[in-house]
Amino acid sequence: MSENIENETYTGIDSHQHFWQYDSIRESWITDEMQVIRKDFLPADLAPLIRENQLQGCVVVQSDQSELHNTFLLELAAQNDFIKGIVGWVDLQNENVSDRFEYYNQFNVIKGFRHVLQGEANRALMLKLAFMRGIDALGKYDFTYDILIYPDQMKYIPEFVAAFPQQKFVIDHLAKPYIKDRKIDEWQRDMYAIAKFDNVFCKVSGMVTEADFKKWKQADFTPYLDVVVNAFGIDRLMYGSDWPVCLVAGNYATVLSIVKDYFSLYSEADQQKVFGINASRFYKL
Repeated sequence: MSENIENETYTGIDSHQHFWQYDSIRESWITDEMQVIRKDFLPADLAPLIRENQLQGCVVVQSDQSELHNTFLLELAAQNDFIKGIVGWVDLQNENVSDRFEYYNQFNVIKGFRHVLQGEANRALMLKLAFMRGIDALGKYDFTYDILIYPDQMKYIPEFVAAFPQQKFVIDHLAKPYIKDRKIDEWQRDMYAIAKFDNVFCKVSGMVTEADFKKWKQADFTPYLDVVVNAFGIDRLMYGSDWPVCLVAGNYATVLSIVKDYFSLYSEADQQKVFGINASRFYKL
């Protein structure tokens, strides 16, 4: 995690977004309140937004827990060079998961994997022996792991990440704090506990969908951003749009501006880390 990046030029990287061809059963998680995203979202929709906002590219993250979705994302990446990395899905509890990692290791664009832990009935699934065996198998291939959880699961993460000190982890969406309800104390305590592990990064993403979709304001996010900056430091934070999910509460440029406005008083070097360098280092883009 300390690669020499001197003399390399970085422009912005969106470290977290999704593509899908809408299916009402597969995307059943999209509620009536989010119906604006009940349609296809493909590279042709994102490419102009990447250009308009002067970004170099993006990391696309799985939104369907199937290997068919990995194939879909690989096809899109082969056709669109602004897709710099893929975070896919495999069944980490499968005893043959190493065979799947061996297969995906041939694709340089696949950088890591994710499981939708936030939706699991077993809130401590990440501590299950079979799951941890799957995480252990990531290490041989230097794949990353995105941790997608709700705040009630944060208490399990220190034990989880402590078991794999060489594994690169990143918390998606600040672990989805209760911004709408202005709850922060327990989340803050748990975030500091997680951030003590220097192999764990945090994505500054997904905030607008945890706020009031219609009435959020910039100041709503400041306390939560203060916490992750103080907990992780500038070197372990990376910006992500969570497009197209963010469209339920804003647009691409607005979501980017929330984070840009917050970091506007930071040095140019620090801003470059949050908006590109850290993601490039973490995912080896």
